[in-house]
Amino acid sequence: MDIKNWSTEWAGRTLTVETGRLALQTNASCTVRYGDTVILATAVMSPNLRPGLDFFPLMVNFEEKFYAAGKIKGSRFIKREGRPTEDAILSGRLVDRAIRPLFDERLRNDVQVILTALSYDSENDPQVPAMIAASVALSISNLPWDGPISVSRVGRIDGKLILNPSVEQRTKSDFDLVVAGSEGKVVMVEAGVNDVADNEILEAIKFGSENFATVVNFIKKIQAEVGEKKLDLSKNVSEAEQKLRDIETEVIAFVKGHANDWVFDAPKPDRRARVEMISRFSTAVAEMLKTKEADADTSKVILGRVKIYVEKVITARILDKGQRLDDRKLDQIRPLNIGVGLLPRTHGSGLFQRGDTQVLSVVTLGAPGDVQTIDTMSEDSTKRYMHHYNDTPATYGEAGPLRGAGNRSIGHGALAERALEPVLPDQKTFPYAMRVVSEVLGSNGSSSMASTCGSTLSLMDAGVPIKKMVGGIAMGLASDEKGRYKILTDLQDVEDGPGGMDFKITGTRDGITAIQMDTKTTGLSWEIVQETFTKSKAARLEILTAMEKIISTPRADLSKYAPRIEIMMIDPEKIRDVIGPGGKMINKIIAETGVDIDIEQDGSVFITSHEPEGMLKAKKWIHDLTHDPMPGEQFEGTVVRIEDFGAFVEIVPGKDGMVHVSDIAWSRTNSPRDVMKIGDKVKVVVKEVDNLGRINLSMKALIPKPEGFVEPPPFERRPPRSGGFGGGGHGGGGRKF
Repeated sequence: MDIKNWSTEWAGRTLTVETGRLALQTNASCTVRYGDTVILATAVMSPNLRPGLDFFPLMVNFEEKFYAAGKIKGSRFIKREGRPTEDAILSGRLVDRAIRPLFDERLRNDVQVILTALSYDSENDPQVPAMIAASVALSISNLPWDGPISVSRVGRIDGKLILNPSVEQRTKSDFDLVVAGSEGKVVMVEAGVNDVADNEILEAIKFGSENFATVVNFIKKIQAEVGEKKLDLSKNVSEAEQKLRDIETEVIAFVKGHANDWVFDAPKPDRRARVEMISRFSTAVAEMLKTKEADADTSKVILGRVKIYVEKVITARILDKGQRLDDRKLDQIRPLNIGVGLLPRTHGSGLFQRGDTQVLSVVTLGAPGDVQTIDTMSEDSTKRYMHHYNDTPATYGEAGPLRGAGNRSIGHGALAERALEPVLPDQKTFPYAMRVVSEVLGSNGSSSMASTCGSTLSLMDAGVPIKKMVGGIAMGLASDEKGRYKILTDLQDVEDGPGGMDFKITGTRDGITAIQMDTKTTGLSWEIVQETFTKSKAARLEILTAMEKIISTPRADLSKYAPRIEIMMIDPEKIRDVIGPGGKMINKIIAETGVDIDIEQDGSVFITSHEPEGMLKAKKWIHDLTHDPMPGEQFEGTVVRIEDFGAFVEIVPGKDGMVHVSDIAWSRTNSPRDVMKIGDKVKVVVKEVDNLGRINLSMKALIPKPEGFVEPPPFERRPPRSGGFGGGGHGGGGRKF
């Protein structure tokens, strides 16, 4: 082992990189420690090319290990880490989007970057050291990667920008912003924002990018000491690869030659026309490949890249003439189709369509107990608002097998979820659990932004009192090697080619709520970022105006099919009375009333019911269980026990009092058994609650006193007889009137 360590101070903490100790069978590996959070990064490239592949096969995985945080997985039956959590998937995507643009796109070997959390200190989140670890491993490897890059996490508390805030500080921050890149360029942005003005977020991105230099220079120093020589893909090109490149050059020239008559012969506003255009090129190129006797692998690669060749032609036309394929202006949004209340039995629904991208979002409201439990390496909590994004092959006009949500769907769903979180009502105002499902029925650019708009519409249709409407827009880019660029509003399929970007921004009329940016360039200049923000705000306001014409405020009433929730406040000391031994009492209430009951430690009781009768019965039951009876209160109770001296009556579930034999009736009662039996319903009034909490009841106090009634003399206890044991009844006691 040739173990080496490097350290530097960064944002008030020590950043340490170590190589040469762990994972030595890889192309490169390192550990990065920030505080007591430690990430192991491994970078491996397969030695074999994948023939017939028309894209660069990169895999980035983030591995959560519960031992890193000193935890054992919470499931009773599964203790081993299983499939990645959504947090792990999103962390992997975060790193992927930052490092992917800097690879040589001609690479056809499998490349995998695995980031494993070995230690987590609950203060320094693992995403920042994971990004740096990936940057270090790729920089010192022989892989053709144009790094290094750095990452900055930015927060703001009391108006002050903070670099790499702690986990606790992030809970108090106005936003959580992650920006990656190198000096002078931004390659990735991700943010959740609490409705902060656009210019203030722009300032935060600039602040983050200005702090790249420390880490970039640090990694360059490590690279200079232990870095391997990079593979040069232009050397030692095989005969088959060279033939592919030669044919590809001819195909690109062919596509350019038919740009005017096949691409720009007429505006192509819908996806079907664009698909037919690509198919026409594919057919012609396939015939061309036959004449050149191209092998199967070469044909597969080139036919798989026809769309990219056409995208390059479209990008060039935008840069040369400002002409888009559907004849829109550069800052023009596609036609909108917006609706709400489409489905009769759901709690709320909204349709948002922009061009060919169509999303139906549906809301379901549930009891507080329907929240999602989060059990990850770094978090034990619950999630009250959930957004799920679904697409099928039909979404893209294709046929294929149906599978569960992939990483892309999870990422798009999380972005739309983050976009709405700042405007949701708090639990005291609106105690429901909320799930929104966005069914993507047509996709042609920016389905995640359509999901954001659809979610807003559906929540308002459901009567959820969101604070403000949220809209979203995806901004694109046309650029070339000469430095020319043009910003595109409302990005769609064939405009997202080489030299492009997908810059998604969501927000209200007043500020931003979420950002997600990735690019197919080596990074965006600051001028591009600024111009994108300016144009995105204008587009966002236009979309919000269109949405407001359909529904401007949340509906005043919930759907009649949505459950109702009522909140009761009880003494926290009485919670145990409602729950009962082993949950016996609360389960009995739920079973007999059909409601759901959730209790907080502060004494808040949330009762959820679809039926008014069940709600009323449960409320009364809980009220009676937690209420301390006062003298003068009347009850209809059940006789539960009878003794010679009186009867015990359950006045509320689990709580009874005693009716003395002398309080049963105005006339003399020799024994309670003469007038009642166990199970009888009787009306009683509370006479007294003594200092031990015992409740004395009366039945006769609720009966009119007979006319001429004379109160009998009180009971008197006879003195015991002297001598012997005989006579005198029970122990010499006795009563007389």
